[in-house]
Amino acid sequence: MRSTDDSTATFDRTDCTALAAFDVIAHRWSALVIYALSRGLRRHRRLRRDIPEISQKVLTETLRRLERDGLVARADYAENPPRVEYTLTPLGEAAQELLSTVCRWGKRYLPEIEAARQRADGAR
Repeated sequence: MRSTDDSTATFDRTDCTALAAFDVIAHRWSALVIYALSRGLRRHRRLRRDIPEISQKVLTETLRRLERDGLVARADYAENPPRVEYTLTPLGEAAQELLSTVCRWGKRYLPEIEAARQRADGAR
């Protein structure tokens, strides 16, 4: 948002860092993976148990995307069998704080949103 004066603000989509940030953390499974990792170090199998609805392929893709974006760190151990562990980086921890804020907003306002939807759907 850019302010044109003290009383109005215009939305400048080309300068909206919020859209870019939401693209990172609001991807379909990213928030759930970030939440699961906020509970501590996890291996792939444990993440699958924590998020049973996600397929192995999608979990792998999500972890790779979050690692590429700097939110998740991957540690490979040269063991037999190989072991890989994932954890949040400081950037990922900051994203988790943001997601916690969104969750608090949802708990507070989703009943109001649902009521508004019901009123709107009933009026049609």
